[in-house]
This record gives sequence, C-alpha cells and structure tokens, in this order.
Amino acid sequence: MKIAYNASAVLANNSLFRADSQLSDSLKRLSSGLKIINAKDNPSGLAMARRMNAQIEGISIATQNASDAVSVIEIADGALAEVHLILQRINELAVKASNEIITNDDRKMIQDEVAALKHEITRISKTTEFNGQKILDGSFDLRGYTDNVEVKVTSYSDYVPNGIYEISALEVFYDHNGNIVLEDAAGNPATFTPGAGNWPANARISAADGNVITISGLKGFEMKFELRTTVTPGFTLPSPGDPDAKPAIPPGAPVPYTYATAANQTKIEVVGFGSMDMQVGANQGQQLDIRIPRLSLENMGISNIDLSTYEGALDGLSKLPKAVNYISSARSHMGAYQNRLEHTISNLDITTENMTSAYSRIMDVNMAEEMTKYTTLQILVQASTSMLAQANERPSNVLQLLQ
Repeated sequence: MKIAYNASAVLANNSLFRADSQLSDSLKRLSSGLKIINAKDNPSGLAMARRMNAQIEGISIATQNASDAVSVIEIADGALAEVHLILQRINELAVKASNEIITNDDRKMIQDEVAALKHEITRISKTTEFNGQKILDGSFDLRGYTDNVEVKVTSYSDYVPNGIYEISALEVFYDHNGNIVLEDAAGNPATFTPGAGNWPANARISAADGNVITISGLKGFEMKFELRTTVTPGFTLPSPGDPDAKPAIPPGAPVPYTYATAANQTKIEVVGFGSMDMQVGANQGQQLDIRIPRLSLENMGISNIDLSTYEGALDGLSKLPKAVNYISSARSHMGAYQNRLEHTISNLDITTENMTSAYSRIMDVNMAEEMTKYTTLQILVQASTSMLAQANERPSNVLQLLQ
C-alpha cells in the first residue's frame, strides 16, 4: 500500500475528466441540435457543410430574382395586351375608313382618333416601368452600333449572328411627306448592297416605315435601321431640336423622289447584349437573358399610317396585320420567358430541398441517439465520481497499520 502517489485516484480522475468532457460536448449538441459545433468535431464535414449552406442561401436569393423577373414579364405582357386592343381598334377604324361611302371629312375625324391611339402606344412605351426602370423603351433590347451618326440600329432579331456587318450601298425613295418608300414612281425598287459580314445570301430591304427600313433574310434574319437625312440638293435638314421633322421635297421633283442615303460604306457592330440579365443561380454565369423588344410605332410599321384618305385607309389595312404580328411575337416571347422562369423556380425549389436534406445529414444531430449517449455519459460521470471518492479514501487504510 502506498500513500505518496495514489495511482488509483489518478486513474479515476482521468476517467472522470474524459467522461465529463464528453458529457459537456453531448450537452452542446443536444442544446444546439447540431452534430458539428466546432471545427474539431469534423473538419472536412464542416467545410463541406459551409459550402452547401452558401449554395442554399444563394439559391434562395436566386429564387427571389426569378420571381422578380416573372413580375417584370407580367407587367410587360399586360402593357402589350393593351397595345393589342389599341391595334384592334385602329384596325376597325381602318376598315371603316376603307368604305367609299363615307367622306374625307369623316375620315379626318377617324384619323383624329387614330392619332390619339398612336400617342397612347408611345406613352405606354415610355411610361411602363418596374422598380423605376422603363422596360418597353428598348432599354432591355439587343444593342447594335454603327460608325455613322446618320444610321442607327433600332433592333435586330435573335437570329442575327454577332459580329461586324458592312453596308456597301443603300438607296431608298421618299414620298411627299418625306417617308421612305421602297420603289419610285417608275416602279424601280430600293437597292441594298451588303458588304463584309455574315449577311444571308438573299438579304434585301423588306419593309419601310417613316425613316426606318428593315433588312431581312433567310432563317429569321432581320435588322431595322433608322436613316437620318443629310444635306442633299433640294433637301433641307430637320431642325436639331425637332427630330420628327421630315425633309422637304424639291419643287418639281418626281414623287417618289430618289435619295441616295449616307448609309454607304457604313459598318455595323452587332454585340448581342443589352437584354436583362437575371441571376437565377447561386454561382457565376448562372444567368437568364430576357430580351424585351422596343415598343415603337416604327418597329410596328404604323408610324406614318394615315386614314384621312381612302388610299391611306387601304395602306393602313395592309400595315396593321404586321403590327399585330409584331406585338403577338413579342408577347409570345414574353410567355416563353415566363414559362421558362417558372420551371427555373420549380427547379431551384427542388434543388434547395435536396441540398437542405444533404446539409442536415452533415450538420444535424440525431437527438435520440445523442440522448442515449448522454444518459450513458451521465452514468459514467456518476460512477467515476464515486470511484474517485473511493480511491481518495484508500490511503487512509494505512493508518491501521501504523497504530
């Protein structure tokens, strides 16, 4: 028997310390509900779980972003639906004005209503907003740039490849009001000569409205350009403060009057961006580009519609179906975007659900299992405490030998 060093007490104390430390950790897990409290509990598991948690939180925000995009599209589609109704009304007025029974005075009153409706379309384009941002004025349409201030790219289709295009030569004709027409009085067509660039083989001028022309080709290729007048004998420049002014036709000139535009040798850069980029994922590059086409009378081809004459009414009847098709196409794209976003939201919800389950398996404690362990550790602590007390009493037995 020894009294200088109580080895039994040391052993009992070490066992008590280990059991009490494990009991403390078990209490932390039970009180927090987490399996991993500190990095030492599971270093690799903690690193994996934190990455998962960042992903889950990012997906949650991405879901909100996608829902905001749906709201934007709903607002745009609602505005375009109203434009559809306006075009229907203008079409009804065009049908009415095409009746030769009514007089030109009657047609002028019809034209007054048409002018008001056209102003309303322009107002809708300029004032439709989401979160203070205009969404129908071309702010979220694809962009194109030229090296000629007198030629402006107003829009192009999704089927136009990105890159540099060149117009070698372009010649159009103007009518009495200075609007572009596609053939002169003798029936000669407007000419377009493409230069460098990925122009389709049959690229041609397919439409004109006001001072906007459309160049079309195979497989959905379409570009719209706004041509601005320059100094030409017999023409006068529009006032800089009045962009809607039209050039004057020279006195005695045949109408339509030939006008070689300054678009010759113009380079166009199609960049393919400008659409609304929505972050619909937790990582870089997980974006959805939403293109909202510009709503304008020129893009619809009805800027110069005039029902005040019988001929104008017939011309209006021929243009309105194209305008309706333009809005229908825009709404079709909006609907496709909305369906895609709703599927994106559903996918994000499923991803969040599955990733949360995986995160839970790493981080969450099994309460039943941990409670069993806690009870066992409690008994071990109590037993170790009792044994330590017994070990501390053993040296006192030596006193009986010394009596």
